[in-house]
Amino acid sequence: MKAAVVRAFGALPIVVGVDGSEAGLRAVDWAADEAALRGAPLRLVYASLWERYEGARLAEDLGRPAERVRAEDIVESAARRAHLRRPDVKITTDVLPEEPEYTLLRESRSASLLVTGTRGRGALTEALLGSVSLTVAAHAHCPMTVVRGSHDNQALPATHGRLVVGVGERPTSSAAVRFAFEEARRRGAEVEALRAWRCPAHETTDHPLLAGAPARLHEQQAAEALEAALKDAPADVVLHRRTVEGHARNVLVDASRDADLLVVGAKRRQRHFGLQLGRVTHGVLHHSACPVVIVPEPE
Repeated sequence: MKAAVVRAFGALPIVVGVDGSEAGLRAVDWAADEAALRGAPLRLVYASLWERYEGARLAEDLGRPAERVRAEDIVESAARRAHLRRPDVKITTDVLPEEPEYTLLRESRSASLLVTGTRGRGALTEALLGSVSLTVAAHAHCPMTVVRGSHDNQALPATHGRLVVGVGERPTSSAAVRFAFEEARRRGAEVEALRAWRCPAHETTDHPLLAGAPARLHEQQAAEALEAALKDAPADVVLHRRTVEGHARNVLVDASRDADLLVVGAKRRQRHFGLQLGRVTHGVLHHSACPVVIVPEPE
């Protein structure tokens, strides 16, 4: 079922990275559901440098590298699974002898959404994000979903009817907020917009007449930033505004426990080793209780 990237109903595809793991299967399920919501095609991609590890002679003896045979079986199995789950979604697959990170980043240039899973089993390993997902999240050209929130091989059903979006430092141009509104429309869900705030220790005072004044100022500034981010909120989406004192990472992780989706902006910073995610985004990718969407913010 290999094919090039296709467009259905004029929509760019949703691309999901497939690797045969339980986390990868959850990502396939979630991506199939999302493709059905959007009326978009689904593209399943497996990438591995099997020739580097198996060698040209072995590939010649076998006719095809054993790893490629395994990869094709994995992709075909994932495609059957997606078709059974969402038979109305057009599905294409590809198996490529490339670094997974390189492949997914290239795919993100012509995708509406990139989807990956986490790796490992159990509470400890599930808290650790795989290196491929983390690298791609830091560089993807389109929004990317990392499917979290379950320890079996099933995608969590959208039972809460609630999306959470974090409002960051540049709220007036937040692509994450716009994404959350669009996704809420598709799902018929409510949106909770969160802005975390903290009062620096050096601004506190022990004077009884001034106690709490710095905190109230920071809370007010957070509320104003939240309003600025939501000034173009659509009338047909139920919206809840909330400012919370605390570290933004902890506030968002707490909110993810009863949410179907957590949306955050990609706060990337130029460093010696290229663009990297900010601490908040990095933290929620590792610890969120629900799927996380990373939305690239314009420079």
